[in-house]
Amino acid sequence: MALIRRSWIVFLSLALQGVAFAQLHEVGDGSFGPVKAAHVSAELKAGNPVGSPGGDTDVALVLQLEPGWHVYWMNAGDAGEPPSAEWITPAGITVGPMQFLTPKRLPVGPLMDYGYEGTAVFPFAVKRNKLPSLAAATAAGSEAHVQAHVRWLVCREVRVPGKAFLGVKLPRSATSETQASESLIASAIKAEPAALPPGNSVQVSASRDHIALTIKSGQREDSAEFYPLDEDALRNAADQVVVPNSKGALLKLERGDISDTLPRRLKGVLKLNGDRSYLIDAPVEPMPISTPGDSTLSGGIAFAVLLALAGGLVLNLMPCVFPVLFLKAISLANSASEDRRAQRLHGFLYTAGILASFWVIVGVLLLLRAGGRQAGWGFQLQSPAFVAVMASMLFFMALSLAGQFDLGLSLTSKGDALTRKSGYAGSFFTGVLATVVATPCTAPLMGAAIGFALSQSAVVTFAIFTALAVGLASPYLLLTLNPGWSKWMPRPGRWMETLKQLTAVPLLLTVVWLVWVYGRLYSSGSGDGSDHIARLLAGLVLLAVAGWALARWPGQRVGMVAALGLVAASLTISLTAATADRLQWQPFSAAAINEAQAQGRPVFVDFTAAWCLSCQVNERSVLHDASVERELDARHYVPLRADWTRYDPEITRQLASVNRSGVPTYVIYSPAPGGRVQVLPELLSRSAVLTALSRPGS
Repeated sequence: MALIRRSWIVFLSLALQGVAFAQLHEVGDGSFGPVKAAHVSAELKAGNPVGSPGGDTDVALVLQLEPGWHVYWMNAGDAGEPPSAEWITPAGITVGPMQFLTPKRLPVGPLMDYGYEGTAVFPFAVKRNKLPSLAAATAAGSEAHVQAHVRWLVCREVRVPGKAFLGVKLPRSATSETQASESLIASAIKAEPAALPPGNSVQVSASRDHIALTIKSGQREDSAEFYPLDEDALRNAADQVVVPNSKGALLKLERGDISDTLPRRLKGVLKLNGDRSYLIDAPVEPMPISTPGDSTLSGGIAFAVLLALAGGLVLNLMPCVFPVLFLKAISLANSASEDRRAQRLHGFLYTAGILASFWVIVGVLLLLRAGGRQAGWGFQLQSPAFVAVMASMLFFMALSLAGQFDLGLSLTSKGDALTRKSGYAGSFFTGVLATVVATPCTAPLMGAAIGFALSQSAVVTFAIFTALAVGLASPYLLLTLNPGWSKWMPRPGRWMETLKQLTAVPLLLTVVWLVWVYGRLYSSGSGDGSDHIARLLAGLVLLAVAGWALARWPGQRVGMVAALGLVAASLTISLTAATADRLQWQPFSAAAINEAQAQGRPVFVDFTAAWCLSCQVNERSVLHDASVERELDARHYVPLRADWTRYDPEITRQLASVNRSGVPTYVIYSPAPGGRVQVLPELLSRSAVLTALSRPGS
């Protein structure tokens, strides 16, 4: 609950920040010197003169904060966002990414921020580009300068956004002012986290809810703090417990995403005695059971088996599993007059399906562990294909439960004409289904038992998973073994249909969660996962149409054929990877156009937006075409993507310069500054684009 509450706080905070930034007035006009904003003074400062050896230099954003106020690190903690800068530079000069010093832990009520108080310095490296040096970029008697649109968020009890348009000269020679700036920036760069010194090491181990850093620095470390790069890696407000020793320390942390699946790596900054700070990127190993602070299990194998049995029992009440158990219970109530031997056989087969499924899972887990790969309960959810199939299956099942169509009480049956043998097979595969849909759920007590099992021998792991399977199968099995208990079951009636329809709700909520997981699986790669989510949702729409076909022609071949075709199309769409850009599209800026033309290269600008359907059609059908991409590459175009999904004044000005006010817009700029500008049609064709690309300067 604490994690959910914190997530809502962060969501609302970011939403309000977005509104606030959109409505905020930008202070400053791009000239040189500090500007004053709410609770902060902002200024750009330059480092060593560009005439010095090498010709490269550094600049820094300096935020002078009022007492009690702070600004954020790259991972802001529980709420907030770091400063950002959009640069405007002369041709031949490139400004690198913002660099961050080691932050402080800054409590704000029940939350924890990571950031800076007092004077916050954010350096940037300024590099030459296709020129002998930056000194060559400054004409005699003049000084080059760079400008930036800067945004920040400052906080005390409340968070106040700010933005400014700042500028700084890149001096050709040293003065007392440049020496002071150079000293400030050099001190900041020196204070940035460094790589671990030779002979030092940090080993990371984790359990379901804790992380331990074993620090070996060759000296006693009485203080240690860890700042994660991943937002959800730690419970930020939890105490970080330091246990010093003669060779370093043990640092105990609480995980932010409590899960039996361990993170693969832990990345962040470790701060030790004397403000020494180091970059950490270490693999995560399972935490030994004897490690202090591990809360998985300490009561022995027998206790773990009992917990697994209890966890399996409770698992029947989870929203993923309960609808399946409910359907089996209704089936049992409707067959009260059936031969008791047959009922018991159904119970045994249902149990066999669950046991077989769990044994397959534990076999795969043991094989992965033997191969050196860590996996836990729910590792299947790391596969996008599995998540897509599972979301589709649960969605289709929810449609049936809600009353759109009727597949019968057994999801694995093929209709009323099935033989008794097929009915027994249905009980077995219903047990398999119960195991599959249990994957997203971790019942109370069950997580600790699984965490213990995965750190033990194969025999112990097998015993604990078997106990878990028996717990899951027990309720239905006990009903079939004790016919007298059936008198306590309510008589069949219309209430069963109503309750069956209500059980569709938790399944649909599970589908929503699986769609979110599906997007997250792709968001760590190229893009933000939205294209993949759209494909999965399109597949679910086809499943809804398949359900309509089954309802429109119940029990008829035409309905079954139509439904099977739509299901196949749905899975094809859901499991087909979204088209990726083979070209490296760069973000648009006017400076990027000038820089490309200074190098004698033509520019292709795609003015687009996520909400523009025509834009998406053009991109997928034409701009992603292999022949178009080859032509762009062969003629040395610089492809720029002007993303207008959110309002951007620079993109708006550039559209106006070519007499356009919306998207899609496609513009080709000739290699020469001030040369010909071609505006392509809104609806692209491959031939038109190839023709335009072949003559950029004509």
